[in-house]
This record gives sequence, C-alpha cells and structure tokens, in this order.
Amino acid sequence: MLIFTTRLSKKKAALAVIAAGALVAAIIILVGYFQGNDREDLPQLADNAQRVSYLQSLGWDVEAEPVETLQFLLPNPLEEPYLSYNELQKEQGFDLSACCGQQVARYTYAVTNYPGRPTGVQLNLYICEGVLVAGDVCCLGADGFQSTLEFPEADT
Repeated sequence: MLIFTTRLSKKKAALAVIAAGALVAAIIILVGYFQGNDREDLPQLADNAQRVSYLQSLGWDVEAEPVETLQFLLPNPLEEPYLSYNELQKEQGFDLSACCGQQVARYTYAVTNYPGRPTGVQLNLYICEGVLVAGDVCCLGADGFQSTLEFPEADT
C-alpha cells in the first residue's frame, strides 16, 4: 500500500480553489462558444420582410403580415410538448434545445398556396435572438396535419 501525504497551507488551498474555479469558468465559456456556433448556419430573420422573403425562397406564398405573434420563455430543460416538437425540428436541421431558458417569438402566417388546400393552412416560425430555431406548417381540424417547412410535392 502506498500512502501520499502533503502539507497544505491556507495559501496553497486558496490558490487551488481559484485555479479550479478558473478551469470551470473556461470550460463553461468554451461549451457556450461551441454551442453558439451551430446557430451561425441558421437563417437570420430579424424583421418581417426577412421572414416573408425566407418563406418565399422555400416556395411558400403567405400573407404579408403574421396573423399572430407570440413571445414566450422556452423551458429549461425541454419538457413535453416541446420534446416531441423538437423531434420534428431535428428532421429539418433545427434544435430547440439550443434556446432553452431563452425568450422565443412565434410568428404565424396564413399560407395561400398549399396544394389542395386554398385556406386553413398556417406556417409558424420560431425566432430566438433574430435566428430561426424552429418552424412548421400546420392545418387544424379533423383532417389536420403538422409538417416541416419543406414545400410539399403536388399529387400527380
């Protein structure tokens, strides 16, 4: 059996605590930096014109102004129904978990060109700090649906 002993003065103990604290702070900063870089690839949609232009680039025709705007705090950690919704988002390259505990704005637009449905379809964009973090197309009712932002192929 090997036993190691050392004398630890108050000065050495204080330096060890400060060094450990600096190491923890550096790790937290680096993790935040690398998580933040994932959002650089996402569209910057700070105003309504940018949002409508982005939707048009995907093939959607929407009303010029949102029918509803909602601000909310995304829970930290994600809970249902956000966990299930985030699975849909991951299919299209988004991830709500990057915005946990932050303020998110939802902009809802009326869609005017959904194939086979001239009315009743809406499109939601979720924006956090000017960056698109989630989105979906939905229709309420008995034959309703919820899907990704990808424009659907017309039935032939």
